[in-house]
Amino acid sequence: AETDSAAPLLNTGNPLVIELWNLVFIQYNRRSDGSLEPLPLKSVDTGMGLERLAMVLQGKTSTYDIDLFQALRDRVHQLTGVAYGQGGFQDVAIRVVCDHIRAITFAIADGQLPSNTGAGYILRRLLRRAVRYAYQHLGQQRPFLYQLVPTLAQLYQDTFPEVAQQSETLQRVIQGEEESFLHTLGRGLARLEAFLAQHSGPTIPGKVAFELYDTYGFPLDLTQLLARERGLSVDLTEFEAELAAQKARSRQATQRREGDWIEIEEGEHSHFVGYDQYEARVRILRMREVKEARGTSYHLVLDQTPFYPEGGGQLSDTGWLRRGRQTLPVTHVYREQDTIIHVVSQLPRDPEGEWLASIDVPRREELSRHHTATHLLHAALRTILGSHVRQSGSLVAPDRLRFDFTHPQRLSPDELTEIEALVNSKISAALPRREYRDLPYEEALKKGALAFFGEKYGDRVRLIEFGGK
Repeated sequence: AETDSAAPLLNTGNPLVIELWNLVFIQYNRRSDGSLEPLPLKSVDTGMGLERLAMVLQGKTSTYDIDLFQALRDRVHQLTGVAYGQGGFQDVAIRVVCDHIRAITFAIADGQLPSNTGAGYILRRLLRRAVRYAYQHLGQQRPFLYQLVPTLAQLYQDTFPEVAQQSETLQRVIQGEEESFLHTLGRGLARLEAFLAQHSGPTIPGKVAFELYDTYGFPLDLTQLLARERGLSVDLTEFEAELAAQKARSRQATQRREGDWIEIEEGEHSHFVGYDQYEARVRILRMREVKEARGTSYHLVLDQTPFYPEGGGQLSDTGWLRRGRQTLPVTHVYREQDTIIHVVSQLPRDPEGEWLASIDVPRREELSRHHTATHLLHAALRTILGSHVRQSGSLVAPDRLRFDFTHPQRLSPDELTEIEALVNSKISAALPRREYRDLPYEEALKKGALAFFGEKYGDRVRLIEFGGK
C-alpha cells in the first residue's frame, strides 16, 4: 500500500527497490596488513542515474520502460516478431539487446573496435552476449543487431551526431562480428553433436560443458537448454570444478603482493629530465618489495629520473642505477598516477645517498624511431583511407611496432603498397623536426594534433612537429 514503509526492503535484494543516487565517503587508506590510516584529504564520491530519474518522473518501474528505449524495442519487435512485455526470458533478451547495442555502437563510433585484448575484448564480449541472448531467446540465428544502428542514429541524431555520420561503417563492423560469432556458435554446436553421437549416458560431463563455454563461448544455460531438448542433464558439479580450477590458475598467474612503501628520504619526487639528458644524479626516496609468481622485485621512487615510463603503447626505458661498485639493472619503469616507479631485481644496499641513473641510449633511440613511425603511419592511413581512421592501440618496442586502427575492411594489396610508399617518402624527405614544450592543450589541437576518445592529456602537453604538420 502507498502508506506502507519501504524501509524494510532496503538492502534485501528486492527488485522493487532501485538505487537512484549514492554517496561514498572516502576517508581511509587500507594498508597491506589490513590496518586503516586516515587520508590527509577526505572526499565524497557521488553517482546519480539519469535514466533512473527519468523512470521515476515517467512513472515506470524499469529504466527499460522509459521513452528512450521505446523506438529500439519496437524495432526489435519488427525484426524478430517478439513483442516486449510478455515476461520471461524473451523480455530479458530484448532488454539485453537494447542496452548492449547502444553501448557497442557508441564505443565503436568513438574509435574502439572489438578485439581480443584490452577494451576491445570487453566490447567483443558485450556484443557476443547480445548475440547469444538473441540466438537463444529471440530465435535469431542470423545477424540482426547491426540493423538496429539506423534506429539509434535517428534517436540520437541531435546529441550524438557521430553515430549517424558513421552509420554504414558501424553496421559493417557489427555485422562482421555477428557473423564471426554465429559461425563459432555453429562450430560449438557441431562439437556438441559429435560428442552426443558417441555418448549414451543421461548426463553431459561438466568437462564437455566447460569446453563449450571456454572455447566456443557457449553460456552454461545454452548447453543446458540443448541438453534438455535431448532429455539429458549437465553435470553442474564437474562444470563448477573446472571453472574454479581455471580461475585459480588465472589468479596464480597474476597474483601480486605489494609491501608497504618504506620512506628513505623526504622531498619532491618523479621529476622527469629525460628529454634533455640520458643520465642524472638521483636519490632514492621510497622503495617497496613486490612478490609475484615470477619472482620478487623492488620498486623505487626517485627524486628525479631520466627514465621514460611505459605508456601509450610505448615500452619503457631500461638502464642502470649505479653507486660505487653496486649496479642495479632497471628492467621496467611505469607510472602510478603522478609517481614514476623503477623496477629492479636486487635490493639496494644502503639506499641513502646519491646514485647515477643511466638509460640504455640505443634502446631509447629505437623506441623514438618507432614512436615517430606510428604517427607517420597514422597520417598515411588517414590520407589514403579517409578521416574515419583512428588509432585504437599500438605497441612501440625497440625492435618492432604494431599499429591498431579503425577501418571496416581488410586493406587491399594496392592500398598497402600506397600506404608504405607514402610513409617511406616522408622518411626519405628528412622533414625538419620542431619541438614545443609546455604547450596549452587547446593550442596543440589548433596546430593539428589529434586526440580521440579514451586518450587523456593534461592542460599542457609536449608536441613534436615534422615538416610543419
